[in-house]
Parts: sequence; structure tokens; C-alpha cells
Amino acid sequence: MDAENLKEAVKEKYGEAAKRVSSGAGSSCCGTSPASAIEGCDPITSNLYGEGEAAAVPEAALKASLGCGNPTLLAKLQPGEIVLDLGSGGGIDVLLSARRVGPTGKAFGLDMTDEMLALAEENKRKSGLVNAEFLKGEIENIPLPENAVDVIVSNCVINLSADKDRVLREAFRVLKPGGRLAVSDVVVRGEVPPEIRRSMELWVGCVAGALTDEEYRRKLGAAGFESIEIETTRVYSVSDAGQFLQAAGLDADAVAREVEGKFTSAFVRAHKPLKAVACCDSSCCSS
Repeated sequence: MDAENLKEAVKEKYGEAAKRVSSGAGSSCCGTSPASAIEGCDPITSNLYGEGEAAAVPEAALKASLGCGNPTLLAKLQPGEIVLDLGSGGGIDVLLSARRVGPTGKAFGLDMTDEMLALAEENKRKSGLVNAEFLKGEIENIPLPENAVDVIVSNCVINLSADKDRVLREAFRVLKPGGRLAVSDVVVRGEVPPEIRRSMELWVGCVAGALTDEEYRRKLGAAGFESIEIETTRVYSVSDAGQFLQAAGLDADAVAREVEGKFTSAFVRAHKPLKAVACCDSSCCSS
């Protein structure tokens, strides 16, 4: 799949989602049917945040949540930490992170979509938080220096990249020694029908770009991470799969039976060693 075409498709899809939220509608990262844009109906993006968290952010930030988990809660953020959210969208995880790290900490959000960045800035203004900052850029080229952040979070975004090895190397680079990666992502268990892998619409919608758990471990290790853990947080059913397969024009009934239990949301943890070893040849950065 051509990386540049994928990138443009992601920008278009998420730009449209931001516009829907700004106009007062809900949003969804998965599926293209009208129903999938209704708040709360999407099987991957719904019911991720508790009442207290929802009340702590502007309504538009919650509506623009396009993730598959709640990484800021599971990351166990501490006061004073510096956090980076890869693919920050409407800003919900950045704003929640900024509250958790407090005034002595800071939360950065990185996104490549102008409409999402504009929505995030408006949500920041409404929140009144001053320790949040949104950056324009790509997760394959993080616009921060080496050893700059304590924690990296991300919510159903890394699987959208066509170059996940580079994303993970960049994450490793900007983390401080001893820093941690704590991301939610879609992870595949077992083989997936090739028609799903080939579907651009499903890739943009969270599914087709997902790694298997073993691929994730291997790529994290190649980037230099240690203490790698992958914890399944949700297993999607045939009925869940049927909604987004049908939206992509596939035979939902036939394909759904083949993907039963294979798509999951997972929380992925890893640490940068206190004394990180630089990659000195191509073998240590292989996929």
C-alpha cells in the first residue's frame, strides 16, 4: 500500500470527522455508514471514558475521541511528567494528561490534520489548561528533540501508519532514558483475510493496518524497547466486525465469521532502557 496515498486518505477521513464534531455531530474513526457517525454506536470508539473523565473535558473533545482505549488512565501518569500523545486528534487524551501531570508537568499533542488541530486548540481554550500544547507533524517524524518526554501515549493511531518501524524508532528517540511507552492500539490475533488487508477504507478506519501481537513485540524490540507487555482490553465480536466490514462494501456475513475474536484492543507497554544502546547497523532496526 502506497504510504503517501494512505497518509492523504487518513488526513481526509479525520479532517471530515473533525468537521462533523465542529458542526455539532458525533464522529467515528471506523466505518463510513451514516450510522457510524452517530455518537456511541461505533463498536471500537464507544464507551472508553468514565463519567469523571468525560466531565473533565469539553464535550467536543469527547465527541472527537476516535480511539480504541484509554491510555492516559492506564499509563499511570505522575505529577510533573512530560507526556506526548501521538495522533492527538481533538485533544481528549492531551487534556486528560495535562490534568493528571498538573501545573509542573506538560502534555504535548501531535497531529497532522489541520481540522483536528483547530478543534484541539478550541478544546484547550475551553478547558482553561495552560500546560497543554498541540504540534503539527507526523508520528513518523516527531518534531521534538531527543530525550524530551517521560511518557508517550497514543490511542488507536500507530496502526494507521504505513511505517510503524519508523514510528517506534521516533518514539524511542524522544523518550528520556527510563521513559515509557503506554499506548492503546488495535492488535490482531492470528491470520486475517487478505481482502481486509487490502481495503484502504478499513485501514483508515482502524483495522487493516493492525499488527499481530508478535509483530508488535518484534518491532518494539528492534526499536530498542524493553519490558514489553501487550494486554488485551477488548475482543471484538462478529457483530462488531460486521458493522465496519459492511461499511467497506465487503460481504459482512462471510468475512465476519473468519475474523471472529481476531481483532482486539490492547494496551501496549514498553520502556526505554536507562542506558539505551544506539542502533549501529541495519540488523538492529529490522522489522
